[in-house]
Amino acid sequence: MIRKARVSDVVVMKQIISSYSKDELMLARSLSEMYESIRDYNVCETGGEVVGCCALHVVWIDLAEILALAVKPECSRKGVGTKLVSACLEDARHLGMKEVFALTYVPEFFATLGFEIVDKNSLPRKIWTGCLRCPKFPDCNETAVLKTIDY
Repeated sequence: MIRKARVSDVVVMKQIISSYSKDELMLARSLSEMYESIRDYNVCETGGEVVGCCALHVVWIDLAEILALAVKPECSRKGVGTKLVSACLEDARHLGMKEVFALTYVPEFFATLGFEIVDKNSLPRKIWTGCLRCPKFPDCNETAVLKTIDY
């Protein structure tokens, strides 16, 4: 089941994200950052347990970012990530976004959802705010993907 995240989900969400960020596969998130942006997050709950999360962050009037997509390893490749991103895309439609992007190490996954690879430099500089905290900055090897929202 996909639903909007609750503050009571944050500790588990952080644990899931940390399991990837410790290996530098995604950007770490602090508890305070996650509580502050809780309204951006969707979670996947299975049997009463949160097994994945994903956020949609509005960057500008017509642009949003999908970030913090993480699924418990034992639940990967079972459609959880697809459902989470789809929920964020629905949120983007509801908000009137024209485009949604993500920075990812798995562009093939996003391609299955209609995203196309784009040059990171084609995105507004505002997107680099989060990157400044990344240990790999400025030598980022993530791929930028972009999707135009259909209405």
